[in-house]
Amino acid sequence: MMREFDVAECASLPVGAARSLEVHGRRLALAHLAEGFFAIDDACPHRGSPLGAGFVKDCVVHCPQHGWGFDLRTGACDVRPDKPVLTHPVTVRDGHVWVSLETDPSPTAH
Repeated sequence: MMREFDVAECASLPVGAARSLEVHGRRLALAHLAEGFFAIDDACPHRGSPLGAGFVKDCVVHCPQHGWGFDLRTGACDVRPDKPVLTHPVTVRDGHVWVSLETDPSPTAH
């Protein structure tokens, strides 16, 4: 099931910046571009470096360790098309950034 999480105040992340954060036990990279906010899995599939620590240019975040680029809209990797990262839906409401994540269903009461 999909569940939304309030992950940041919009004003806390300037345009052109990214950062790593943990949401519901998952590491995500959150980026703020002129086009809006984007969320992807935080670990580069090459060596696990945090993508939230990378630099953002256009709609691509570049891994801080080896420079692999990941399209923030699609998760596609510019160096290894077979190594994309997951993207996550983002909504902005009342000055806050909300990310939707797939979560395990809640246990049913018996």
